[in-house]
Amino acid sequence: MVRAAVLPAVGSPLELVEIDLPEPGPGQVRVKLAAAGVCHSDLSLSNGTMRVPTPCVLGHEGAGTVLAVGEGVDHVSVGDGVVLNWAPSCGSCHHCAIGEVWLCASALSGAANVYARTADGKDLHPGLNVAAFAEETVVAANCVLPVPDGVPLTDAALLGCAVLTGYGAVHHSARVREGESVAVYGVGGVGLATLQSARIAGAGPVIAVDVTPEKEELARAAGATEFVLASDTTANEIRKLTEGRGVDVAVECVGRASTIRTAWDSTRRGGRTTVVGIGGKDQQVTFSALELFHWGRTLAGCVYGNCDPAADLPVLAEHIRAGRLDLSALVTEHIGLDGIPAAFENMIAGKGGRALVVF
Repeated sequence: MVRAAVLPAVGSPLELVEIDLPEPGPGQVRVKLAAAGVCHSDLSLSNGTMRVPTPCVLGHEGAGTVLAVGEGVDHVSVGDGVVLNWAPSCGSCHHCAIGEVWLCASALSGAANVYARTADGKDLHPGLNVAAFAEETVVAANCVLPVPDGVPLTDAALLGCAVLTGYGAVHHSARVREGESVAVYGVGGVGLATLQSARIAGAGPVIAVDVTPEKEELARAAGATEFVLASDTTANEIRKLTEGRGVDVAVECVGRASTIRTAWDSTRRGGRTTVVGIGGKDQQVTFSALELFHWGRTLAGCVYGNCDPAADLPVLAEHIRAGRLDLSALVTEHIGLDGIPAAFENMIAGKGGRALVVF
């Protein structure tokens, strides 16, 4: 038996309970978690913005140590440090075949499986395949990747979502070039990773936008050269910082229609607006046909940073070893499993960066 934070039903509070994990079967790996980040996607799953079978164990950004492997697993061994990969690619669907592994048709199919049971015998699903809000988890072998050399396990947890997403938004989706101006909307865990990635890309100015003035210090430490407090005049303020044009690239990390619209409005003619935040289906963004023609902007969604984790983790590790990427700077709170509900409330209130569950 291990402790886990279980979501009994959508909209219900999390419950800390003992769960019974099976030994890994063929093609599976059992992992003892070292740390798990509390991501806004976990909040979206708990409140129904994103659908998930329940009851389930949430948590998809994590790292730990391999305790056991099932038959046929040969890329990791007992004792290895691993990063959890919540969206593994199958390698055979249309998207995987054309190199879009982040859009794999079966990436989330494992979330429908029963992977464990509560002490009283109730079936449990893994919220986003990997069920990281637990002391231990059992996952498919393609849901684990070796931790790169020189990266502590607690830091490595952040590689599983926030850092891959922020890095990929800059380098893969928006393809930020040296000297381009960038605005990042939302200074949470992903936003902080996006700011650091924009700095690594040589962008400038790098403008952070948030509703909370206390985020300015975090934003500047991550690489922001300017900080704008979100308001009705945000787009105008950003244009003033960019010689009246608007930024070359705006990255929206919030997932609200109003913020997406503002990010679009603050992008220069011919620029790129990348949407990372996950909004609800009721969040409608409207554009006129004339403005789409006139502004010539590109509006793009961004899933998991448009990353291939197997290819991108070694690149991120090199940035970490060289001191260009500081994972610990994304974390503003270390908590236990019982601190996850409060971390959700802080996200709703716009407080802090990443909360990290440390086991």
